[in-house]
Amino acid sequence: MKRQHTRAWIVGVIAIVVSAVVFLVPLVFVILQASKSPEDASSLGFTWPKEWQFFPNLVAVLQSGDGLIWRAFVNSAVLTICSVALVVVLAAMAGYVLARKRSKWGPVVNFFVLAGLIVPPAVVPTIWVLQAVGLFKTMPGMILIETTFGLSFSILLFRAFFNTVPRELDEAAVLDGAGRIRLFFQVILPLLRPVIVTVIVVQSVFIFNDFQGPLYFLPGADNATVQTTLYTFSGQNLSFYNLLFMDILLITIPPLVAYIFFNRQIVAGITSGAVKG
Repeated sequence: MKRQHTRAWIVGVIAIVVSAVVFLVPLVFVILQASKSPEDASSLGFTWPKEWQFFPNLVAVLQSGDGLIWRAFVNSAVLTICSVALVVVLAAMAGYVLARKRSKWGPVVNFFVLAGLIVPPAVVPTIWVLQAVGLFKTMPGMILIETTFGLSFSILLFRAFFNTVPRELDEAAVLDGAGRIRLFFQVILPLLRPVIVTVIVVQSVFIFNDFQGPLYFLPGADNATVQTTLYTFSGQNLSFYNLLFMDILLITIPPLVAYIFFNRQIVAGITSGAVKG
């Protein structure tokens, strides 16, 4: 027993050290580069800054491009909030139907849900569709794209969780006179808090960090998101790595804070369906 306890303690220490190296070392490197002068940062060395310029670099990034970073944060916030809201509602409804209703179309729908996780997005046909409906280079079009990208993963999570909810609740609510809409929103949806939190956090981080989608479907400085500012900023200031890393640090903070505060809820939501089902 003592030997097993010692072995578990050693494995835990090794896991903590490896996690610190994998996650903290890159963060420290970004902070060091963001605190250097342009000449010092151009070498990209993992060294202590010769002269600390963290706050001057921060001010320079916030003021660059006539406040581009501020517009980008607003655009990313609108895109993330609207897309996640649609993903939660649509995925919860779809997951409920797939878990509760058995039909001959179930395997076909499940196939397309899984295909959404495997098949890569078709960029050019998607642009043609957006242009045809007048949504290319618009925020509503980008919201629909992000919602579509996040549906497959979210539907699978909701469907797995619905399998843990007793069907007797549905029958009792129907006997009490609840309709389908009232049954879902007033009886079922409040029970989904763990998986809802998981979907909100995971999809928020994914959409907030998405670079490829806004680059292809939402071009233009007025529509810039936080990730596309890296592309624009590095393209205009190839030698100013200190400002580029300061921009990276700024856009890394929101997802990092989300994972720190909601780490337990994410794990609970992902494993709840697998453990109970």
